[in-house]
Amino acid sequence: MRILSLMPLPFLYYVGGLFGDVLRVCVPSRRHIASRNLQLCFPDQSALEHKLLLRRNFRNTARMFLLSGFVWWGTKKAFDQSITIKNEHYLANANNKGQGVILLAPHFVAMEVAGMYVSSRYPSVSIYQNNRNKVLDKLMLQARSRFGGKMFERKSDLKSLIRSIRDGMICYYLPDQDPGPRRAVFAPFFNVPTATWPVLGRMARMTRAVVLPCTARILEGGKGFEVILDPPLEDFPTGDTQLDSEIMNRAIEQCVRRLPDQYFWVHKRFKTRPPGSEAIY
Repeated sequence: MRILSLMPLPFLYYVGGLFGDVLRVCVPSRRHIASRNLQLCFPDQSALEHKLLLRRNFRNTARMFLLSGFVWWGTKKAFDQSITIKNEHYLANANNKGQGVILLAPHFVAMEVAGMYVSSRYPSVSIYQNNRNKVLDKLMLQARSRFGGKMFERKSDLKSLIRSIRDGMICYYLPDQDPGPRRAVFAPFFNVPTATWPVLGRMARMTRAVVLPCTARILEGGKGFEVILDPPLEDFPTGDTQLDSEIMNRAIEQCVRRLPDQYFWVHKRFKTRPPGSEAIY
């Protein structure tokens, strides 16, 4: 991956597309998961439309894998030149007022790009989960913090994280993973009851932070990346855990509808089911 970081982005983009076609054939378990997710989330689409979307999604997933070397080790100058940001005024306005900001960042394939780019321009914090592979864990942590971002492990005491947001720092928060049955609140996501972390509303209430949906995408032809900021969530948090979870999932869904071929569909988003429901995968 470090060697790949020296390659031109258009080259990695096109090779990644071919690599994605190979992965789609050679990794049937992930193909099944992604295909099932698309069937559930886009029931009005035809089988052919699902097939084409699945192909594009695998290509983009593989492209980002090959581009990760550039994101982790590329020079800051090259990294900055490869990224454009849309609607940065939402972030700047909150930051200028001294408000804390939580970037609601769904799991798109280029999610690391946005977090690292923001950390290179603003004081920021984020949450990560330890990887069982010690070498990979160290490399990922070094990469994600190389522009100054401060990382907090998910199971650690997060009081310092809360204080940092209160002090006006930006928190890059990835919310859309399966929390398991013990911690889950079930809220609709594409009309599917989905196990959801009930954390964002609490964080926003404790820190009095504004919440901005944030999406990162790979540009066509290997021309770099775009970070997209959406307007702040209105009337959020409500103080109701269930309602806050529903608002968050609707915001994530809007981001996914804009870029359906770059969401992380190979993840078992609907693994935990409500009591009495059949397994999806």
